Amino acid sequence: MNEETILKVEQSVKNLSDKSCRIYFLCQDTKGNAKAGVKMIYEMALTLKNNGFNTIIMHEKNDYYGVESWLGKEYSELPHSCIENQDLKVSPEDFIVIPEVYGHVMEQISKLSCAKIVLCQSYDHMLETLQPGTSWSTHGFTKCITTNEAQKDYIKDIMKNVSFDIIQPLISDEYTPKTLPSKPIVSIHTREQRDTMKIIKTFYLKYPQYRWITFRDMRGLSPEEFSEYLKDSFVSVWVDDTSGFGTFPLESMITRTPVIGKVPNLKPEWLNDNNGVWTYEQNNIHDILAEFIQNWLEDNINEELYDKGVEMGSKYNDKELFTEKVTTLFDSYINQRKDVFKSQLEKIKVEEEG
Repeated sequence: MNEETILKVEQSVKNLSDKSCRIYFLCQDTKGNAKAGVKMIYEMALTLKNNGFNTIIMHEKNDYYGVESWLGKEYSELPHSCIENQDLKVSPEDFIVIPEVYGHVMEQISKLSCAKIVLCQSYDHMLETLQPGTSWSTHGFTKCITTNEAQKDYIKDIMKNVSFDIIQPLISDEYTPKTLPSKPIVSIHTREQRDTMKIIKTFYLKYPQYRWITFRDMRGLSPEEFSEYLKDSFVSVWVDDTSGFGTFPLESMITRTPVIGKVPNLKPEWLNDNNGVWTYEQNNIHDILAEFIQNWLEDNINEELYDKGVEMGSKYNDKELFTEKVTTLFDSYINQRKDVFKSQLEKIKVEEEG
């Protein structure tokens, strides 16, 4: 019996050493709609695959739409596995990375002996599908990857017996500073569709002299379209109270499109007085926008607003740095896991000798 166990543990150590162990990323099906959280999952999975790791996108249903329509073929060609097909093969040395919203899946796989990691990009959703009184560690999830220090500190106070690591989202290289003059277009992005319409309607009613200004709702666009539309715009508007990170303002900043935004409940580390026009009151947005338009028409926007925005945004579109952080982190996970199996192996051998 011990000999068989030894062979299995040795195989696990080997699989970890040569990175043939599987790293599953559970992913939401957005039905072809672009979503920053899904993009980050695919960015991490592709980065790991391109650096010798064995990554697999895991999804719940057979009719998974995929991401080729908005992320491209390179991402859609990553290996995929469907839970519904029951073709999920999980060994003790494997890793499963699950978004915070899938508490019910955490419960379902709690008895699996693989390594379990939570990817928490949205603190606001982390308790939605967990039973009262249960936490991630209840189901064997003792590691969490999140996107910034502010979110980490918030989650850490709630989820006990969990260690935390930070990987900041990567802003794609489609986002570059604009080279042509902006048009009288406002790019607007809100978490709730009704907030977009409320801001637009209120603005037109209160400032009818600016009816010639066009608003563009930035939902459902590919990264290429998103970037081009931002470059067309002279300003962007952002409202997302429960944002865990906030990629839209950074994407705007990189394209030299100033941001007017409401400070979210969890203030992100990149937000400061120099890189946007910020308010704590959503009902002020239309007034701030009207004042900005007047200054824009009079060529009276401080150039520092553009420069500081590009400076901040550029910190988050360094692909080499993102690659280094992701690969270094998963190398450390693999090494930690390998040490566990080696200790187990030594213990079995000692017992056998005894």
